[in-house]
Amino acid sequence: MNKTALIIGVSGIVGGNLADYLLTQEDWTVYGVARRPGSRTGMNALAVDLQDSAAVNATLQSVKPTHIFLSTWLRQSTEAENIRVNAGMVRHVLDAVSGTKTVKHVALVTGLKHYLGPFEAYGKGNLPATPFREEQPRLDLENFYYAQEDEVFSAAEREGFSWSIHRPHTIIGYAVGNAMNMGTTLAVYASICKELGKPIEFPGSSVQWRSLTDMTDAHLLARHLVWAGTAPAARNQAFNVVNGDVFRWSWMWKRIADWFGVEAAELQGEGVPLERQLADAEPIWKAMSAKYGLTETNLDKLVSAWHTDADLGRPIEVVTDMSKSRKLGFTDYQPTDESFFQLFERLRKDRLIP
Repeated sequence: MNKTALIIGVSGIVGGNLADYLLTQEDWTVYGVARRPGSRTGMNALAVDLQDSAAVNATLQSVKPTHIFLSTWLRQSTEAENIRVNAGMVRHVLDAVSGTKTVKHVALVTGLKHYLGPFEAYGKGNLPATPFREEQPRLDLENFYYAQEDEVFSAAEREGFSWSIHRPHTIIGYAVGNAMNMGTTLAVYASICKELGKPIEFPGSSVQWRSLTDMTDAHLLARHLVWAGTAPAARNQAFNVVNGDVFRWSWMWKRIADWFGVEAAELQGEGVPLERQLADAEPIWKAMSAKYGLTETNLDKLVSAWHTDADLGRPIEVVTDMSKSRKLGFTDYQPTDESFFQLFERLRKDRLIP
């Protein structure tokens, strides 16, 4: 049966990799929505500001999706504003397609801030025990993830479609200009350190350095989204989604350093945040761009130091349970060091790093 995907946030790390995957599948028609959706062979690109409900209605009026994948957010100065803006964008999309009566499934991508709390209270207070499991209750905090979920639940009850919620850990994958992109951030940082003849210094906490953790490959997440949208057993479920391996950053940091041919400094005490380490790096990157013929001279478009610092600076262990997906039939696995290496190879191939 032919299916029509409406990917909201197609320019991002989740939506872009999902679009790439679906475009290889013969039975999918793909619509990609963003303010600047870009172009992909075979994809119907739709440019719209999701905060403008009238514009969303006009843009989506002729689209008859069977599956909607919601993978976008806009960072705001407070969590109250995060809730207003990000829940509103979900509502605008679902309202715009409600008249089609073609929607069978809606998937929403959130993340581990479901368990860790919003950035204003990130990793603080009374948090659930690790590994995080889907049945753990919501925190007693304002959280735009919860507001987005509630918009999906309300529309599903009203319209009769099934839903799935996907909670990845930090996502490793190809995207340019993404607000949360640890893989590319670390690749640029390591490239700068190599150019300067310096070791890479872990920017996070001693807890993250020595504790177990996990991550999510964007390609694996794309397959998980499609699985949950088409497998009857996955209907109306919330899922954690991670690669399936665990590691310590004290090990991974050396793996990344070896790939770039630089030294990995041992952590002494607490790390120096990347925002501070890269504060004066813009002229260095511009000079490197000219020297190596790189395609992106704007450091800020590649690096999201604030997000990498937030993830690596957490004062608690963060490990995610995947048993629910495994039991229901999703058994894909991805070694996380290979996720980094595959990303680094593509960044080099596209001349985004030397």
